[in-house]
Amino acid sequence: MTQTDTDTATGTGTGTGTGTGTDTATATAAASGAAATEQFRGRRSSGTPGADTQRVDTLVTELLTATHDIIRRHEVTYEEYNALKAWLIQVGEDGEWPLFLDVWVEHVVEEVAGKTREGSEGTIEGPYYVPDAPALPADATLPMRKDEAGIPLLFQGRVTSVDGSPLSAARVEIWQADGAGYYSQFAPNLPQWNLRGTVIADESGSFRIHTIQPAPYRIPTDGACGSLLTAAGWHPWRPAHLHLKVSAPGHQLVTTQLYFRDGEYVDDDIASAVKPALILDPKPSGSGNDHEVTYDFVLDRA
Repeated sequence: MTQTDTDTATGTGTGTGTGTGTDTATATAAASGAAATEQFRGRRSSGTPGADTQRVDTLVTELLTATHDIIRRHEVTYEEYNALKAWLIQVGEDGEWPLFLDVWVEHVVEEVAGKTREGSEGTIEGPYYVPDAPALPADATLPMRKDEAGIPLLFQGRVTSVDGSPLSAARVEIWQADGAGYYSQFAPNLPQWNLRGTVIADESGSFRIHTIQPAPYRIPTDGACGSLLTAAGWHPWRPAHLHLKVSAPGHQLVTTQLYFRDGEYVDDDIASAVKPALILDPKPSGSGNDHEVTYDFVLDRA
C-alpha cells in the first residue's frame, strides 16, 4: 500500500483518550473536550429557527418529571445531590458535554432519526468529526504518517440510490483514530488531516480507500466522564471503527460507523452504537499482511 507522507503537517487539536498503540503524545480530557466543543459551536447554523415553546415545555417538563421520580424512588440524599451538582459543573469546566452526550445519549436520538430509513443503517457521529477534510479521488490513500501503525486496509464499495442506480460523484467522508486511539485535531503532535479525507466516488459510484485498520480505544478518562465511569464501574472502551458520512445530491446523508467482526468491545461498546449491519469482515488481500473489505452504501432519496 502506498502511504502519504504528512509528517511535516501540524496538528491543531489537543487530545483524546488513549488506545493500544505506541503514540507517546500526552492527551488530556479537558483539551479534547475544548476542541470538541469548539468544533460543535463552529458547525452550528446561525440561521437555526427559534424553538417551538410548546415542544420545549413538553420535553423539559417530562425530563424534570423523570428526574424527580428517580429522586423519590431511590431516596436521593443531599450528599448524592451535591455530588451530582459538582459533577455537572465539572463536565462543563472540562468541556466534556459533547463527549457525554455523544457517548450516552446520541445513539437513541439517531435511532429515532433513522427509523424510517430504507437504505444503509446509520449510527452516532461522535465528538471528533471535522468538516472540509481534503478532497481525494475515487481510488485514494488517506493522509497518514510514514510507517503509520496498523494493518493496511483496503476499504472499497459503491454508493447507490435505493432503486439501485449508481450515485456518481457521491461524497464519502471518512475519519478514524490511529493505532494508538488518537484523532487528528484532537490530540497533540498529529498532522492536521491524519487519517481524514473526503473521497469522491467515480461515475459508477465506486470508491477504493487505502487506510489502516484502527484499534479499540478508551474515551478520555481523566475528566468528569472518567469520574462517572469509575463511580459506576463501567469500562471506557469503544471498539475499533471507521467513521463515515456518505452523501449525494438529491439524497439523504447517512452518518455511520463500521466495526470489525470479533473485535474487542463490539458486544459491549460504551457508546451503545454497534448494529449488526455495521460489522465488517475483512479478509487477507493476498499482499503481505494487508486486509481488504467491501461495503456498499445505499442512500434514501431526500
